Amino acid sequence: MKITAVIPARYASTRFEGKALADIMGKPMVQHVYERAQKATLVSEVIVATDDERIAAKVREFGGRVEMTSISHETGTDRLAEVAQRLDADIVVNVQGDEPLIDPAMIDQAIAPLLEDPSIPMATLKSRIRTLHDFLSPNVVKVVSDPHGNVLYFSRSPLPFFRDKWNDLKDEAFVCGKLLCYKHVGLYVYRREFLPVFAALPPTYLELAEKLEQLRVLENGYRIKIVETEFDSIGVDTPADLEKVLAKLKAAL
Repeated sequence: MKITAVIPARYASTRFEGKALADIMGKPMVQHVYERAQKATLVSEVIVATDDERIAAKVREFGGRVEMTSISHETGTDRLAEVAQRLDADIVVNVQGDEPLIDPAMIDQAIAPLLEDPSIPMATLKSRIRTLHDFLSPNVVKVVSDPHGNVLYFSRSPLPFFRDKWNDLKDEAFVCGKLLCYKHVGLYVYRREFLPVFAALPPTYLELAEKLEQLRVLENGYRIKIVETEFDSIGVDTPADLEKVLAKLKAAL
């Protein structure tokens, strides 16, 4: 199967404008993501999808492939769906453009379910929640799944809600594994033919309530397979997040 990783990248961002081009040790952030995606063993090619010529020019400068898309897209999924229509790939991976520390193995882990089961239209990742802060934070998306790895629900609220343990929640319970809770890792893998179907579906009630686009898939009765990963990453939403990435990279030198 031909597997293409697509990195949606836009210049406008409410909290961090131009973050795709933010300098990280001499390279723009989008280049870090691109190079890490190239190292995934199951990926055949990597493409940056953007509507901004500044980003496109920078991608061409470092030798990457770029596809220009409409400026009217409201989500990365819409941008991905447009590019997918021009690809001959069997599987398309949505690699977030603000994940400069993503481990290539995470991409391979997310792809695996679609190679194993042809009936699965979409897959993603989860990782263990280790702190009470993350469990309570609305900025950390929580996920629950069934014993077979099918997603049941995503939420910004604590999930599950430990009714009988609520007053006793402490970091130790998460660190020691007494409470098994998972955060969603925003890496998505799709069968190419499913992307235009997904993009054409109107926004749904739960999606709008939680501001989580992936709920549209569940509300329309499609399965999402989820794989647990031991790897972690840092999504860059603010300049402060960028400082965390820089600190981690410098510590690894």
